[in-house]
Amino acid sequence: MTIRTRGIRGTLTALATGTALAFAAVPATAAAGTAGAPAFLDPAELPPHPSSPWYAGPVTAGQPDPLPICVGEALPSVSVHRSYWTELDTNALQVTVVERDEQHAADFAALLREDLAGCAKKLESQSPDITAAKKYYGKVKVAEGAHVYGIHTAASWGASDIALFSVGRDGRTVTVVKWSQMGTFRDAPVKAFKTTTRTAVDKLS
Repeated sequence: MTIRTRGIRGTLTALATGTALAFAAVPATAAAGTAGAPAFLDPAELPPHPSSPWYAGPVTAGQPDPLPICVGEALPSVSVHRSYWTELDTNALQVTVVERDEQHAADFAALLREDLAGCAKKLESQSPDITAAKKYYGKVKVAEGAHVYGIHTAASWGASDIALFSVGRDGRTVTVVKWSQMGTFRDAPVKAFKTTTRTAVDKLS
């Protein structure tokens, strides 16, 4: 699957800056929702940041804008999403899709995992200025399962960004969680992100 890019430099910058500027800051105690949609993560359920609280935008129908790298092109118009950010460079995103039945949900989750597995190579093929690497961090035992991946990108102009992704499913509902900031694989809070992933999938029921 082709990853949509609006200029590779802008896409990779989104790893570090997220979509925080698109929303007015909502304190971590607030939890907006969309009627009938599965529950989303509360800001406090994201991996703790050492020097900032998490903030969140509203739960919003439709695809996130900008689309996240790796999984963005696969997200349908019926997606529902919520963006999160800190006062520094760390941001996160959750996108949930309710499919017509469990088989379609399983197929969609498999497609997202395939996109993540091949993302690093595709990013490199799109720009000679980018070096990308992927790690698979294994399965989280929750509902029908969730899988965690890491994507690191380094650019010739000096940018270095790390992102964690998870794809989880409960019945006919699939959720994707993304966490990202400037840094490398060593900066990725994998254990805490797996806890966040488990919570996100638990909330789908």
